[in-house]
Amino acid sequence: MGRAKGEAARAKSRPSSSSMAASLLPSGVTAVGFGGYVGSSRVDSSLATAPDASPFLDIDGEVAQHLKRLARKDPTTKLKALASLSQLIKQKSAKEIAKIIPQWAFEYKKLLLDYNREVRRATHDTMTNLVGAVGRDLAPHLKPLIGPWWFSQFDSIYEVSQAAKRSFQTAFPAQERRVDALMLYSTEIFTYIEENLKLTPQSLSDKETPSDELEEMHQQVLSSSLLALAALLDVFFSWHSDSSATENVTGESKHAVKARTIAASAAEKLFSSHKYFLDFLKSERPAIRSAAYSVVRSCIKNIPHAISEGDMKVLAGTILGSFQEKNPACHSSMWDTFLLFSKSFPESWHAVNVHKTILSRLWNFLKNGCFGSQQVSYPALVLFLEIVPSESITGGKFFLDFFHSLWAGRSMSYSSNADRLAFFLAVEECFLWGLRNASRYCEGVDATNHFQHTLVDEILLGLLWHEYMLAVSSRYQEAAVPLCTQGESKNSIQHVHKEPREAVNSKHSMEYEESLGKCIIKILSQIHCLKHDLLLAFSSKFQADCLDIFQQTEYSSQNVLWVVKFILLLDKHAVQKGETWPLLDLVGPALKKSFPLIETLDSPDAVRLIVVAVTVFGPRKIIQELMCTGVGTGQFLKSFTDIIIPWCLKSFTPSTAARLDLLLALLDDECFSEQWNAIITYLVNREKVGFNPGTMDRDQISILAILMEKVRERTRKSIHQSGSCGSNWQHELLDLVAIDVVKASPPFGNSDARFLCAVVGGELEDDKVCFLSRNTLIFIFEEVLRRLMAFMVDSPFAWVQDVFSSLISGRSYSEWRLESSNNLLDMANFALDILTGSYFCLNTIGAEGELVQGILATIFIIDWEFSWINVSEDKHDEHIGKIQARLTFCEAVHAFRCKICDQLLKTFGVNSRKSLATTLIQSIKRITFVDYRFDSDNFISSCCRWAVGTFEFFCQDQVEEQHLLEQFLSKNDSWPLWIMPNTEGARLQTENVDLQAPKNTKFIALVDKLISEIGFDRVVAGVISKASISSTKDPVTDLAIDQSHYSRPWLAAEILCTWKWLGGSVLHSFLTSFLGYVKNGDYGFADSILNILLDGALVHGARGGLNLLSYASVGELEAVEEPFLRAVLSILSTLFQDNVWGNEKARSLFRLLLDKLYIGDTANLNCLRILPSILNILVRPLSTGFDDHTDDPCGPYSQSELHQVTVDWLKKTASFPPLNAWQTGEDMEDWLQLVISCFPIKVTGRMQRIKPERDASPMEGGCSVRVISEAETRCISCSKQATISAEAVVRANAVVMMEEIVENVNDTLTNGPNDVNASLNKLENAVVISDPFAMELARNSLVGFSLFCSLAGLQDKEHSENVNPLGNEKWAFITVRIFEGILRLFFCTACAEAIANSCCHQASSIIASSRLYHRQFWELVASCVVESSSHARDKAMKSIEIWGLSKGAISSLYALVFSCQPLPPLQYAAFVLLSTEPVGQLAFTCDSEVFNDGASNNEDSLDTLSAENVRLRNEISYKLEKLPQEVLEMDLVAHERVNVLVAWCLLLSHIVSLPSSSPARERMIQYVQDSTNSTILDCLFQHIPLEVYMGTSSRKKDLELPAAVSEAANAAMRALTTGSVLFSVELLWPTGPEKMASLAGAVFGLMLHNLPAYVRGWFSDIRDRSLSSAIESFTKAWCSPTLISNELSEIKKASFADDNFSVSVSKSANEVVATYTKDETGMDLVIRLPPSYPLRSVDVDCTRSLGISEVKRRKWLMSLMSFVRNQNGALAEAIRIWKSNFDKEFEGVEECPICYSVIHTVNHSLPRLACKTCKHKFHSACLYKWELVNLLHEAPCMLTCEDVKRDKRTREWCSADLC
Repeated sequence: MGRAKGEAARAKSRPSSSSMAASLLPSGVTAVGFGGYVGSSRVDSSLATAPDASPFLDIDGEVAQHLKRLARKDPTTKLKALASLSQLIKQKSAKEIAKIIPQWAFEYKKLLLDYNREVRRATHDTMTNLVGAVGRDLAPHLKPLIGPWWFSQFDSIYEVSQAAKRSFQTAFPAQERRVDALMLYSTEIFTYIEENLKLTPQSLSDKETPSDELEEMHQQVLSSSLLALAALLDVFFSWHSDSSATENVTGESKHAVKARTIAASAAEKLFSSHKYFLDFLKSERPAIRSAAYSVVRSCIKNIPHAISEGDMKVLAGTILGSFQEKNPACHSSMWDTFLLFSKSFPESWHAVNVHKTILSRLWNFLKNGCFGSQQVSYPALVLFLEIVPSESITGGKFFLDFFHSLWAGRSMSYSSNADRLAFFLAVEECFLWGLRNASRYCEGVDATNHFQHTLVDEILLGLLWHEYMLAVSSRYQEAAVPLCTQGESKNSIQHVHKEPREAVNSKHSMEYEESLGKCIIKILSQIHCLKHDLLLAFSSKFQADCLDIFQQTEYSSQNVLWVVKFILLLDKHAVQKGETWPLLDLVGPALKKSFPLIETLDSPDAVRLIVVAVTVFGPRKIIQELMCTGVGTGQFLKSFTDIIIPWCLKSFTPSTAARLDLLLALLDDECFSEQWNAIITYLVNREKVGFNPGTMDRDQISILAILMEKVRERTRKSIHQSGSCGSNWQHELLDLVAIDVVKASPPFGNSDARFLCAVVGGELEDDKVCFLSRNTLIFIFEEVLRRLMAFMVDSPFAWVQDVFSSLISGRSYSEWRLESSNNLLDMANFALDILTGSYFCLNTIGAEGELVQGILATIFIIDWEFSWINVSEDKHDEHIGKIQARLTFCEAVHAFRCKICDQLLKTFGVNSRKSLATTLIQSIKRITFVDYRFDSDNFISSCCRWAVGTFEFFCQDQVEEQHLLEQFLSKNDSWPLWIMPNTEGARLQTENVDLQAPKNTKFIALVDKLISEIGFDRVVAGVISKASISSTKDPVTDLAIDQSHYSRPWLAAEILCTWKWLGGSVLHSFLTSFLGYVKNGDYGFADSILNILLDGALVHGARGGLNLLSYASVGELEAVEEPFLRAVLSILSTLFQDNVWGNEKARSLFRLLLDKLYIGDTANLNCLRILPSILNILVRPLSTGFDDHTDDPCGPYSQSELHQVTVDWLKKTASFPPLNAWQTGEDMEDWLQLVISCFPIKVTGRMQRIKPERDASPMEGGCSVRVISEAETRCISCSKQATISAEAVVRANAVVMMEEIVENVNDTLTNGPNDVNASLNKLENAVVISDPFAMELARNSLVGFSLFCSLAGLQDKEHSENVNPLGNEKWAFITVRIFEGILRLFFCTACAEAIANSCCHQASSIIASSRLYHRQFWELVASCVVESSSHARDKAMKSIEIWGLSKGAISSLYALVFSCQPLPPLQYAAFVLLSTEPVGQLAFTCDSEVFNDGASNNEDSLDTLSAENVRLRNEISYKLEKLPQEVLEMDLVAHERVNVLVAWCLLLSHIVSLPSSSPARERMIQYVQDSTNSTILDCLFQHIPLEVYMGTSSRKKDLELPAAVSEAANAAMRALTTGSVLFSVELLWPTGPEKMASLAGAVFGLMLHNLPAYVRGWFSDIRDRSLSSAIESFTKAWCSPTLISNELSEIKKASFADDNFSVSVSKSANEVVATYTKDETGMDLVIRLPPSYPLRSVDVDCTRSLGISEVKRRKWLMSLMSFVRNQNGALAEAIRIWKSNFDKEFEGVEECPICYSVIHTVNHSLPRLACKTCKHKFHSACLYKWELVNLLHEAPCMLTCEDVKRDKRTREWCSADLC
């Protein structure tokens, strides 16, 4: 019936009949067997017949429909119908609902029998709604419903039965009303139950129901009916008996009397007709058997008169023999029935064979652990003993068999704690019941005593006690030792000893042992009260077992455990309750007998037994029992002193620790001082200790060490429990022993340090009790410090010794003599052992004292030595052995230091921590100012770690950290070097500074590393967070906190002036940290630093040269010699370049410098000399913001203070005499440099283009021209002479030098030795630039040339209208010459790499690497190459070809663009040359004929276009044709993969540059179509991760794209818009995933635009649907809209110049309508572009045709489709060619018989190859494609050739499909 699995499910899923009946009784009345219920009912099939009349006449149609659906077999349909009915019932009135009750009752009875549990539950829910709505109107219909309703509440499924109860409670809320209803319709209920009990599985349902479902349904009906019957009897009769106790019987309801009469009659009838329900009791179904037991119990209880003597005999065999029931679900009702039947009919035991029917089955029942019903059956056993007739059993044998059987079943109760507790409670209750009721089964006192002693011997001792000893000792023994007494029965417990070892071990858990022991003790406690003689029997056994343990020495140390555990259980369950028998009768006599043996044994466990006894019973009671003495104090002390102390303190043995435990356990509070004095006096001989250190007996020290450890543990516990202290444990002899031990020399005993730690204490934070005097304690720690210091002095590292010297300087212990010894390590280890065990005790002697400070400082310094040994690479040979010997101790110190980090210093005072921290941080600082031979970055890093550790270890907040930093950064003789801090901030150092070898570089390196570790804000800025301020506990400190107090701008200035230090520099580390801090908003701090540095720069002036760039490079900053100026430039360049400072700051700084430029009327030379370098940086921020004044009538420069000042300076400079008239010491050169600095240049873009940083005003330009014209002889000016000088420098120096290098490379690799290695070595020497100055001079010349070009307007076309005084023919000629020279330089390096690349990869790498040494020079060269004219490029190429090198200009450009070590500007410049004129025409094909840009009208040439006619250069063809397949397997940023994509960029750029209809373009496209590998497109999409488009709508353009996809999408759109990939190539190097994605997107976009058919063919071959969908989505979102728009615009703009042909465009529909009319014929063709064009082919449709046959219409339609689909270019061109095809056809030109087109759809040629027979002409491409060209001269006629026919059929089929 859809119920829970298993036969035991009934017990958990539904209530019993007795619990159902109990709920109906009045409150406060205890009833047996009837629980709360709500009714529901089911009907049997005999009642499920429909009435003759139509049942739905008066019922609402919707309700009737749902009622009919209830008859369906499908449970889902029924559930839906019931749910609908519930909703309708809630909506309708009571009268409307009352009409449906008769039909509902009919369906209700059937639904209760449904197999599906959910249907039954939903039925009751619907019933609840119905009775709640109908109310009292239910009464007329209650008679047919009451029986099923009552029955249904005993459903086997809990949820169903609960739903039934809810419905019944809704109908009858009051309990009395429910009982009245049952009594009123009792006849109907009994009738319904009787009919149910007669049902068979076949009568329940139709034949279509499966048999297993019928069996389940039948079981459900029977079990529920039986439970309903039992509960109904309990309700009627229990209600009557309980009511009669409170009410007048005479006033009892007639219905109640009638109901009980009916119930008794019906029950008797059922009892008789069903043969006492015996068939049900023997059923195979546990649920039926359990219900049958309940019915029989109810009958016995309520109608016992119905059971005659004959009935009783029949029932006796079944009920009394029911212990054969094995299902635990039946045991509860079985026990109720068995006990009630035995109690009601005791004579029934005589009607059966007791042993066979009852006892043998019961023994088996118990041996099997009650078959799993322990919690039900075990509590019933004592009730069973009560009702067993004594005459039916033999007392002694019965009880022994009973307990043995019960004991045998104990193994079934181990899994559950509740089962185990139930078992032992049953054993206890039954055993005690047997002792108390022994007289029942024995005649006379002797027999009774014998019976009781038998139970004790056989059960308590033989079973329980033996099991307990076995359980406790089984873990420690391989086999259990039988412990049977002489009087035990040999066969009584033999099965216990025969248990397998695995079984014994498995059941002996800790819980089992405790439960067993508790059971024994509770039995013994009751026996003591019941009969003391019985307890003596157990006592004798206990004493014998204890004595046997100590006699069996082999097992004594293991078996004693059971005694210990048993004594502890006695304490818990008896002694603590005030019972005395455990000591007097058990433990006391046992210890007394065993003590002589314990004294002779050296067994810790034996002694521990006495310790436990003392702990439980007290010292005096145990001494009294052991020594048989009185209870007086004197007797106790005498026994303790004379017997216990000598025995416990004898020689050191394995049991010493246990004996010392006993000694301490026997200490009595009243006699403590006497006992403790006796112990210490016995151990320490006053006459021998203290005179000769180290002579005391080692065993005595060991005993003392263990004793004091135990005392300390005891003291710690007592302090926690009672708050007592350990001062009572102090003794003067302990002080003497401690001094003797600490003064001793090696070798040390194993227990020496252990003893000292024990008496000193302090190993744990809560253990600070010391057992020594303060003077002794101080003496011990002084010895510890002395030995640690001796170890430090002996260090092989000079810095350790130096730190030690500074550590003891001025201290009280500086006068100590530290003698060197061979035993230093032993002594140091001894001191560390003492310190490890007592470090918390340091606080007790004054943490602020020098002693504690010295010890801790020494520990830290030795720990530093350990860390340095581990990282040091300077382990010199002469010290290697010594270092290794010290390493072990240093490692131990490190472990100790780590241990105390989070514990010890927390207990120190503030002053103690600060003092120690200052000592350590000053020690670290001292190290960095001493010259050691290992001045390495490694050592500085170690110092940094030590300093950071000191800050973290000692500073509890940031305030303390700043105080410690102040100590760390305080001045000394060598620090600081440039700026001295003072109370006002800082002042400049006035003494001369040695710039050659400053002593503070190591310290600066340490500070720099500190900044990188803990932050710029904490070290330099001195920032204190608000959280740290709020956590400060000192209110005075709170008030004193001022963040500006800790700000250290002087430190930043000092670091900037130092510039370089060990392992770092300002540019590499400091500026980054500084910038990150200032960006967070602390601009005032940057101002403070700048003010200090400016003051220093104004004092020291400048010695460096002029920098033309607005932002100085690393090399140019390095060239500045003056520290303050260099520091100013670095900080200004950083802050202005990162836009931290802007225009306002630049203006204020500029005004400040202007104010300081003059002192009175005299120029400040220092300011004048630093101003040009600073002005280079200030120009850009000073020039920003002028765009806002472009509408100013006075001009955009009227608001600029810079422009006005510059004009004044220019005028001043113009007044100077010529350069040759200048005198040394005058300031004219300084003023000239200042003027030039007003016009700095900047490097823009990736191509290092040089441009002016700002625009010069017209007035500035005029003044500049005047300065130039008046100073022609000056070597540094912006004039023609400078330009001519640039030409001379570039050509005479750099070009000549590079040409010599190229010729050397060419000679080396072409004419050099055959040995490759020798050639490479020679090549390395050949590329070395011997004169770097020439390169620098050339670089400066290029900068000047670019600057002048910018100023003169050669590059800025916006100022072309201005009059240029230098713009004459000579100037133009010179600039061309300069560009030629630059291009020569460019081709030189390119040729060198091409020549080297032809040799080997290593040679090419050497050439490419040599350029990196002069990167900026080559970047400037590349920038000029990109800006060069076509004329200059052409002349440079020709000169390279005339040169006669092994590689030409084109090859050299390819070598450069595919260089193995890219220099991005050079590669980009090579790419630009290869893709533009005049190189572009020559860079690809190897043909002798180069096609011009115009369109050729030579149709013969069109006809011969094919891939075979195109031969690309080897440098690019291999990458286009072969490599793509290999590239698929390469890394995404592999060098060769990049080169392949660059090659495609070159090819596409070349195709774009060719005219759309030119033969050259057609040839290149044909080459791409036939020769290249389309795998390149797969490569492209390896760079574009399209997972975002997987499974996503293709129209979602606004998806949040990954970075790579976004880059690719933007690049594709830009390439489609611009028709170029230059933007992506320029930013390609150095390569990365996103840059490669951008390049891939650009290439894809350009291919879509120029090779749509090529891309479409690749796309159609993709077999991965998810990939093709993603590609289509990407294209549709990012490429197709732009491409479609471009195509439609091109078509709209195109001029087809013919009255017969017109084109209209619809951009909204993406359609093109082409109309062709000729004479009286015409047709309209519609071309539709799909959303994912060009991946999907365009659709072509003919919407109108006039005067054209169907065949011709289809042919023309197919022709247009072929043109637009095969067009690798614009659609407008395809339409134009198609229109030409029509024109040719109307002109009479015959079409090709193969393709049906006049003009070939691919190469646009006309049919030229004629058949010699039929004279038809064919396209050569068609013949080549179908491999028919050989048949042209062989076949009699081409049209009769089978291949041609087959091809024609294919074309016709294709035409039919297309049209």
